Amino acid sequence: MKVKRKLKLNDKVEVICGKDRGRVGKVIRISGKDDRVVVEKINMVKRHTKPNMLNQQGGIIEKEAPIHISNLMLICPRCAKSVRVGRKVLEDGSRVRICKKCGESVETDA
Repeated sequence: MKVKRKLKLNDKVEVICGKDRGRVGKVIRISGKDDRVVVEKINMVKRHTKPNMLNQQGGIIEKEAPIHISNLMLICPRCAKSVRVGRKVLEDGSRVRICKKCGESVETDA
């Protein structure tokens, strides 16, 4: 069964619970099978790595860890608030995501 996602790449999101609650970042990667999202500079973890071809030095590397999609809310580009996302079918048959607060489309113009 195909599940509709409320977030897409490059969306601006706010964390609504957890250690990074209230912080805002951009979606970098979405994992479809386990509903997890990697957000820029959110949920940072430290990983101990051995020296290899990519990292000659080795050591402790800080990187973003995935966070569950239910812990994020989209920030509407029009009203600049964290909002719930709805869907709307336009006259030409295309589907767009809409902001539940202001009713405007939240699709990125890129």
